[in-house]
Amino acid sequence: MSDDLVKDALRMIPYGFYAISSHSGEDSNIMVANWLTQASFSPRQIALGLQKTSYSHGLIESGGVFVVNIFNKADGDAIKPFTKGRSKNPDKMTNVQYTAAPLTGCPIVEGAAAYLECKVVAKLDTGGDHEIVIGEVIGAGVNKPGEAKDTLTLVDFGWSYAG
Repeated sequence: MSDDLVKDALRMIPYGFYAISSHSGEDSNIMVANWLTQASFSPRQIALGLQKTSYSHGLIESGGVFVVNIFNKADGDAIKPFTKGRSKNPDKMTNVQYTAAPLTGCPIVEGAAAYLECKVVAKLDTGGDHEIVIGEVIGAGVNKPGEAKDTLTLVDFGWSYAG
């Protein structure tokens, strides 16, 4: 335990590890994210914590759509190419294997177990370094059936992005 009990407690919250893809015009990007949760049953919505300075933030703002690529633990290597931002890896999309999502055109990453296509319906600027983006789920696909216990998490990588 550290001297920062808030940080210690926040790091106890389990987080999935997802590849968020975005598309606007001729530009696409894929980034990793873990602050994601379902936010409504009807309509089906998810809430995504999105860093304001990320390249994807601009694409999601201008394109109004994004895809959540969900991976099984066994396919963790498929997400690794997206862990560095565009500023550190400007050519990160050059050799990526993906198909365009049918409704949004956002990348569906090869190896993803499932995906959720979302259109942005609301954004909340909390005054912090991340913005909350609410996406209505308008489409989905399952490539590899599984359960929540099979889904890749930050713990599986030995990483933490909390506190």
